[in-house]
Amino acid sequence: MNVWTHIADSLKRGDACALVTVSRADGSTPRETGARMVVTADAGYHGTVGGGTLEFEAIRRAAKAARTGTAAFIRQSVSLGPDLGQCCGGRAELAIEVLTAQALEMARDLARLEAEGVPFATMARLQGERVLKRQLTDAVPAHPFSIGTDPQSGDPLLLERFGTVRRPLFLFGAGHVGRALVLALAPLPFAVTWIDARAHQFPGPVPANVTKVCVADPAAVVDQAPDGAFILAMTHSHALDEEIMARSLLQQRFAYCGVIGSKTKRARFHKRLKARGISDALVAKMNCPVGVTAIKSKHPAAIAAGIAVDLLERDEAGHQQAAAGKGLAQNIPHGQ
Repeated sequence: MNVWTHIADSLKRGDACALVTVSRADGSTPRETGARMVVTADAGYHGTVGGGTLEFEAIRRAAKAARTGTAAFIRQSVSLGPDLGQCCGGRAELAIEVLTAQALEMARDLARLEAEGVPFATMARLQGERVLKRQLTDAVPAHPFSIGTDPQSGDPLLLERFGTVRRPLFLFGAGHVGRALVLALAPLPFAVTWIDARAHQFPGPVPANVTKVCVADPAAVVDQAPDGAFILAMTHSHALDEEIMARSLLQQRFAYCGVIGSKTKRARFHKRLKARGISDALVAKMNCPVGVTAIKSKHPAAIAAGIAVDLLERDEAGHQQAAAGKGLAQNIPHGQ
């Protein structure tokens, strides 16, 4: 959700509003750290922090804070069991920031950045129960929300990441499963580059996270994929699938290399790729069959659903590993 667009729209009308962020989530909670919603003084809202009683209370508290018309920053820790009577058993911390008309120019600037679809981060000093002016910071942190300490001044700092971090996925093949897969991935955090040599295979409109590429030599597009991308081949030609896999595996820089097919296809590809001089260790990194193999339906939408689940699991695992190793940028400790 583009939170700053909704904030700017509210402030443009002269109405204060509140930005609600799940600033920390422990145990079983409805949403993860970084989930956000914008709440207006009349309890209207955009986005979600998980629904249920937690969200009901978040909206009530945020709307009440917004009605004061005074800029503020409040953090509240909620135990879903004792405090809300929920059965989840987790604990969530909510950050409620009231923004007023004085923040309109900043909100407009950040809304324009959101519209570009590229994640960005802001840093702001905290003074009592107020967030001072946000400033963009070059490094996009691994965590979406953190309060740390300025190592020089000792002042508390609020570091936030906005926008969706999308995994680049290079999808080769615009057949029935390819079409179903781009629809399944439309609401998920992937930036899909969809490649085929046959222009007529592509539908006219595609989801906003999809870029169509029609080229005579689809396999050559592998070289354009960034490090850490997912490569998935499901073309009309097994020879082309093999070439895509060979190029992808040899470059040894992608987080996932998969080709649609059966165990028999995998065995044949293994033999052919070895004949090309590709080692067993590299060939072992090829995923085939792809997706959730427990799903037996051959319907394109069912196959696509299984692949989407698998890709999402792998993407989340990759981000968790990166976050654990990277920590926050600029030596700001995570959480407090």
